[in-house]
Order: sequence, then structure tokens, then C-alpha cells
Amino acid sequence: MRADAASFGWLRIVRLGLVQSALGAIVVMATSTLNRVMAVEYALPAALPGALVALHYGVQFMRPRLGHGADTSGRLTRWIAGGMGVLACGGVLAALATALMATQLVAGGALAVIAYTLIGLGVGAAGTSLLVLMSRVVPADRRGGAATVMWIMMIAGFAITSGTASRFLDPFTPTRLILVTASVVAIAFIVAVAAITGLGVPVAEEPTRASAGRSFRDSLAGVWTEPATRRFTIFVFVSMMAYSAEELLLEPFAGLVMHLSVAGSTGLSGTMHAGSVLGMVAVALLGARFMRGRGPSLRTFTIAGCIASAALLVVLGTMATRPDWPLKATVGTLGFANGMFAVAAIGSMMELGAARADGRSGLRMGLWGAAQAVAFAAGGFSATLLVDIVRRLLGQPVGAYATVFICEAALFLTAAWIAARLEPRTEPAHGTARRGAAAPLATLETP
Repeated sequence: MRADAASFGWLRIVRLGLVQSALGAIVVMATSTLNRVMAVEYALPAALPGALVALHYGVQFMRPRLGHGADTSGRLTRWIAGGMGVLACGGVLAALATALMATQLVAGGALAVIAYTLIGLGVGAAGTSLLVLMSRVVPADRRGGAATVMWIMMIAGFAITSGTASRFLDPFTPTRLILVTASVVAIAFIVAVAAITGLGVPVAEEPTRASAGRSFRDSLAGVWTEPATRRFTIFVFVSMMAYSAEELLLEPFAGLVMHLSVAGSTGLSGTMHAGSVLGMVAVALLGARFMRGRGPSLRTFTIAGCIASAALLVVLGTMATRPDWPLKATVGTLGFANGMFAVAAIGSMMELGAARADGRSGLRMGLWGAAQAVAFAAGGFSATLLVDIVRRLLGQPVGAYATVFICEAALFLTAAWIAARLEPRTEPAHGTARRGAAAPLATLETP
């Protein structure tokens, strides 16, 4: 039995967004705060926290398997709660491991490997199940807005946690680090569980029960034969490679090429994030108009955002060094294009997840989540490595960053080309869907 998606209003969407905020709060402690403690307070090689963060992304390669588990069980809220529980355990263990490194580096490092593995598994289980749940219960005309709510609330989780934790961590001691991290984790877990309690979503659906007899290997092979699913997986990987690389390069570019201070480069990054939020809001407002037949589609926003991001990266790499060039406006507009593309892609992901009522939406979401995680790990590393190589060859940073920005632009254009080949074809999967319901809207096919 499907949830009555038409009655799934904004209050319940915000409650699901709270889960994303809680997830982000725990992750930012592990990938940012503990990262800094290892590198600065303990003066450990930067490769150590870098490897641990890469490990938490690498473990998310198991997202398809976790998504299949959610499909066969049908109890998505339990998978979300369970994933948050595993993530919480990983977050606390990561703090204990970091504190232990001060006196016993090998033992602390071994414990950190376990902790970051749990963090990756928890993020994979909770995050994948959350997206599957949203694809099933959020009405079609609210998917763009729901994706915006999810993204903004995740950013809010990052910001609130970082700002609050920094106050309680001063002056720094290993004991204080453990107490603050454990407090953040406990609050986040309670908020997430409270948010999904009593949402009124179905325990199981008919397509989910039908998938119970399929093995993971057979289900994955079947999903991978779908042209739209396969191409969307490639789109996610390519676009997120470009997006993640850009995030890591902006502030070093501002300092080395534009000669901005730390405060100036941080402000420039803030301008970019503000532009991203505006782009997300634009998709939420205009996307709802499309679903009522009066505006552009999520697919159109995705393509436009990718093309605009590519153009602005070329401009940033080739024109920003001119003294009269409006750098801040360029970066803000780039953020707007990024936000438009990112949130439209998430909305499209939910649309694709709802397109086939065959009980394998969790597997598809897991496949796309794994592509995103691997792209984030590979994108940041390859971009910074390429900057170092080109800078050594050219002997100056301007050409190095321009080269990498142009390579990122090529990735965004490739992503736009892939997205353009995902053509919607209306085809009810299990009878005619009610107007506004989250039942299958279309079967997405490629030419």
C-alpha cells in the first residue's frame, strides 16, 4: 500500500530534513573538527585524516547493497534509525580514537579505522533510506522544494554544529573533545529519531514485498540494464567530480592567484554558498510551477545549471585576474548555478526513484549515492593533484588553476550532455496514478 503522498505536507518534509541536519552534524565533526585536531593540535601528517575521510567515502560504495536491504525489508524508518545509530557509534568512537592518538598513535589509528568505517556505513544506510522514503511519499510538485529543504538543512547542520562545538572546545583538551563530540552525537541521534517517529508512512509496499525474493546480484544486474538508471549514475559521477573539485580549489585560488587574505578568501567562499542557497530556492519556486504546467522542468534546471557552471568556471580561470573584473559577482553567480544544478539533480533523483514501482528504488538510490561518494573522494584528490602537477610544469599558479577550472568546465558540459539524453516518456507502471501522488510519474528512457 502506498502512502497518501498528496497529504504529505511541508511540515513532514521539514521533519525529514531534520534527519539530514542530524546526519550532517555528526559527519562534520568527523570530517572537519577531528580532521583539524589531528593535523594541527597533534601535528600528525595531513595524509592521516585525509585517508580516514577517504575511507568513510569509500565504504559508501556499499550503498547499493544497503539500499537493496531497505527494499527487501520495507521498513525504511527503521533503516534510517538504524543507520543513524551506527553513525552515532562511529562518531563517538572517532572522537575516542583521536584523543587516544595523543599518547598511543597506532592504537588510536586502528580504532579510527573502525570508527570511520562505521561512519561510512551509517551515512550510507540512513542517507539512502531517507532519499528512498522521500521519493515514495513526497508529491511530484514538491520534489524540487523538498530537495532544497534537504540541502539547506544539511548545510544548517554543518554550520550550527561547527559554530557551537567551536565554543565548547576552547580551551582544547582531549577529554573536552570527547565530551563535546558525544554531546553533539547524542543530540543529533535524538533529533533524527524524534523526527521520523509517527510520520505515518507505510511499513511495507506491494512492490517491496515483490522484491523480497530477489538476490542482490540479480537485482543489481537488472537495474544496471536500465538505460536511464545507468546514464543517471554516470551523470551523478561526472557532475559531482566537477562539483567536489571546485569546492576544494576556490579558497586556495583566492589566496594564491587573487592574493586575498584568509578573511577575504573565507568571505568569497561565503558568497559562493549564499549564491548556492539562492539557486536552490529558485529551483524550489519555479520547479513547483512546472509541476503545475507553468515553468521549466527539473531536468531543464539540471542542464542549465551544469552549462552555466561550466561557463563561469572558464570565466573564473581566464578573466578573474583582471584588476577590474567583478570577482565577487562571478563567484556568487557560480554558486547560484551550482545550487540550481545540485538541487535539481536531487529532485530528478527522487523523480527517477519514483518512476518505476518495482521495489528496487533503494537499490537505485544506493547506486547513485555510491557514484556521488566515489566522485567526491576522487574529484577533490585529482583536482588538487592536477594543480600541483601543472603548477610545477608552468612555474606559476595562475595557469595551473585556469587549467584545472577548464577541465572542471569540460566535466560539467559532459554532465549536461548526459542529462540531456534522459528523455521522459509517460508510462504508468501499476495503473493510473492519482493526481499529485508520488506513484510512478514516468518511465525515463534514453534515445
